Amino acid sequence: MLSTLVLAVAGYQINATMLAPALPDVIERLDTTSGPAGLAQTLFFLFAAIGQVTIARLSDHVGRQRMLLATLGTLIAGEAVCALAPNIGIFVIGRMLQGVSSGTFSLAYLILHESLPPRRFGRALGIVTAVNGGIAGIDAVLGGMVADTVGFRGIFLASLLITAGATAAVFIWVPSTSAPSTGKMDWKGALLLGLGLTGVLLALNEGSSWGWGSPGTLGLLLGGLSALVLFSRVEGRTRDALIDTATLASRRVWPLLLTTVFTLAGVFGMLNFTIPLLTQSSESGYGMSATLSALLFLTPASALGIVAAPIAGHFAPRIGWRRSILIGLLGTAAAFLPLALAPRVPWVLFAALAILGVTYTGYSLTALTGLAVESAPPDKPGSLPGINGACFGIGSSLGIAVVSSVVTGITSGGPPTFEALHTALWASAGLVVLALLAALLIKPTPETGAQEVATAR
Repeated sequence: MLSTLVLAVAGYQINATMLAPALPDVIERLDTTSGPAGLAQTLFFLFAAIGQVTIARLSDHVGRQRMLLATLGTLIAGEAVCALAPNIGIFVIGRMLQGVSSGTFSLAYLILHESLPPRRFGRALGIVTAVNGGIAGIDAVLGGMVADTVGFRGIFLASLLITAGATAAVFIWVPSTSAPSTGKMDWKGALLLGLGLTGVLLALNEGSSWGWGSPGTLGLLLGGLSALVLFSRVEGRTRDALIDTATLASRRVWPLLLTTVFTLAGVFGMLNFTIPLLTQSSESGYGMSATLSALLFLTPASALGIVAAPIAGHFAPRIGWRRSILIGLLGTAAAFLPLALAPRVPWVLFAALAILGVTYTGYSLTALTGLAVESAPPDKPGSLPGINGACFGIGSSLGIAVVSSVVTGITSGGPPTFEALHTALWASAGLVVLALLAALLIKPTPETGAQEVATAR
């Protein structure tokens, strides 16, 4: 069952990581520009955030296996659409379908939690979470190789075959259990939350290009925030709410969600924006090729994360999920210090990023996910893991928005300067410090705390 769930989440994950080095090929073959191609990536992560919330909660009503099969079917459809896309418009639709299927992660966590005892759950959770950081960095390198040989369509054909195999395996080896919740799905809440996330995430992603004070950016941001406020008011009056407002107000929940947002913002923006520019820029950085940069500075961190995440999951149930979050964030903050102090020294950069593979991918991501699963209300077990999964997308978008705005603001035309990239590293470090402060606010509870979360204050 564990191998099947790893295969299922890998089917989604490689659509996120393998395509990154193939984006120039997408632009060339679909005769488009970087703008629409970037929008396809933005919508992919946006629908990933929406899918995490909706699919996890819907599985409370229809059952985990059935929902996982439906999600993988949606992923196959998206992969087929992208593989056959004649233009960028059809390609964008395919990426949106693929993004929705990010719910495979939340479903995998819930299935493991309901099928395994706590100690075995922690180890299994770490294994699945490790895939969230990439497949030892090999997936990104393979994506570049496929793009260079057969083109981007080959990536989607390969991922389609993997997803088809995962679908068959889920049908055979994942148990079909009864739905844990009664009542009806809260579609009104799901719609308001989806609209809120859409407005906020699109504003964060497009603000640097549209202008932070532009009517489009402000309209999306204010509209999204208004929908989220309305969502919180509607949920308080809904019997089968997507998630109870009392749960969101708990000292064990809202600081956890803030911690997730700031952790992802600090590390994601650095890894996926600042580091590639720093290592590949010939004017302000190391002047490396994209392949060499990925092999030296991304692959080791991803590989160490695959080793560290199961270890973190093994010890977290013994020492506590909250304590594991603090350990991971303290290590992540410590790794950022040499990263920000000596970014011109390649071996310092290599060592700091390798440490992040242990502290961030290994400990932080595993512990944040584990505490979200453990803290969910017993009658709505899919609610909190889904919302926490959406916070991964919010944090990623926030991190990119912050560092890109810093670089754009300091660089006056032309390629990014070293000073701009250096400042962006410090900005990411500041977000990690905010994550650590938020984690300190998470209220520790007894081991029976999953049942007490609604009353913890």
